[in-house]
Amino acid sequence: MRRRGLDFRRPVRKRFPNVVWWTVCGILVLVLIVVLSREGQIESKPTISRKPYRHDRIMEGVTVTDEMLSSNSVTRQLTDQISLAKAFVVIAKESNNLQFAWELSAQIRNSQALLSNAATRRTPLTVGESETAIRDMALLLYQAQQLHYDSATMLMRLRAKIQTLEEQMSSANEKSSKYGQIAAEEVPKSLYCLGVRLTTEWFGNPNLQKKHRERKQMDAKLKDNSMYHFCIFSDNILASSVVVNSTALNAKNPDKIVFHLVTDEINYAAMKAWFTVNSFWGVTVEVQKFEDFKWLNASYVPVLKQLQDSETQSYYFSGHNDDGRTPIKFRNPKYLSMLNHLRFYIPEVYPALKKVVFLDDDIVVQKDLSGLFSIDLNGNVNGAVETCMETFHRYHKYLNYSHPLIRAHFDPDACGWAFGMNVFDLVEWRKRNVTGIYHYWQERNVDRTLWKLGTLPPGLLTFYGLTEALDPSWHVLGLGYTNVDPQLIEKGAVLHFNGNSKPWLKIGIEKYKPLWEKYVDYSHPLLQQCNFH
Repeated sequence: MRRRGLDFRRPVRKRFPNVVWWTVCGILVLVLIVVLSREGQIESKPTISRKPYRHDRIMEGVTVTDEMLSSNSVTRQLTDQISLAKAFVVIAKESNNLQFAWELSAQIRNSQALLSNAATRRTPLTVGESETAIRDMALLLYQAQQLHYDSATMLMRLRAKIQTLEEQMSSANEKSSKYGQIAAEEVPKSLYCLGVRLTTEWFGNPNLQKKHRERKQMDAKLKDNSMYHFCIFSDNILASSVVVNSTALNAKNPDKIVFHLVTDEINYAAMKAWFTVNSFWGVTVEVQKFEDFKWLNASYVPVLKQLQDSETQSYYFSGHNDDGRTPIKFRNPKYLSMLNHLRFYIPEVYPALKKVVFLDDDIVVQKDLSGLFSIDLNGNVNGAVETCMETFHRYHKYLNYSHPLIRAHFDPDACGWAFGMNVFDLVEWRKRNVTGIYHYWQERNVDRTLWKLGTLPPGLLTFYGLTEALDPSWHVLGLGYTNVDPQLIEKGAVLHFNGNSKPWLKIGIEKYKPLWEKYVDYSHPLLQQCNFH
């Protein structure tokens, strides 16, 4: 019995020391963790709250010494005096006080020499060595204040200077616009010569007139709606020729193209002579003058009555009635020409046609345009490229939205579009009486309160809600006044030289002129005689 008891107790005595050992070890580990954590907290506290350390780090990248940060720093005092003195030197020179400006400059150089010497020897300036310089500069600065060279006077003079410069800039811009407009309106001698020579040739050559009559009688294409019909309203012979020639050269089927050209009485004979003498790869060209249109009279056409009004002409050409507030761009003879407004009467001009592409005379065609005639306008009348990529091409930039009639009918943020290459569905035009809409708005703008003179504002009103947006590559604008992305030019079907810098003028943009000139045959005898080059 005792042996078994002894055997039973032996394992208990054997395990007891192990339990004690592990308990002691655990307590020691806990104590060690507590001690280490307290030490970490004590060491970390100064790191977080030590603000001077961060300040020192910031100041490392700045050329500032402890001496300059001192409230008694003579270095800082000298530096501040030099900065103020430099401003007074400018004012003294503007006031023509050159002697005082020289004295200030000399003292600035003296103070800068002291600072330079101190920086070289790497020791701060002392009060003794800088006292004279600080006193002399202080006397000059006091004298400047007595001469009213204070900050208030300086601000007033700067404002006056800025106002003077703004006035000079405004005057220069106005003169630039005026001279640019005059240059744009000027008919080059070569163009005038060409018109005179062609007119002389027309009336002096009976065979030329006979050839023209025969061609006109034989041409049944003028009313054939299976053809591609284009219209141009222009008094510029060479520009119209480039439009026709570039269209023909880039067309897949030039023999299916018909150009309807309308001009005025002055240029009628010259236009007929030019397009009779020259052939354009099988393209048919019809020449008319708007004076022959019997329906074109003041009783039917509101704008014709307005254009004939002496007050309107005085308003846009002399500017006497509005103290010159009318922008110079509106005082252009083209705005008083019926050729510019004839685009709103295309169905009357061509009563037998169903679809027409309208082209301005300042464009160049570099792709086949037959695809325009198969575009679905979705019941709209006008197909045009939108120009509202920038805010200044939205409706509110063309129309007077302070007028209740404009405000009530048109969204000011509606997208504008371009005249110059437009597809017109004449069937829908007649059905919707678009010309009547145009007359409505023209009659309400007699007092010029809805828009200024021109054709785009009334066009935006007339075709509002009736315009189908075309792919931008059909019509690329801006070659007559701004820089255009070369990729857009390369992809463009029609390039428009809108603006004053027309390619046939000396003020044309040189880098864009070749795009137009390659469709001019400078070897033509008449062009050589008139010194085209």
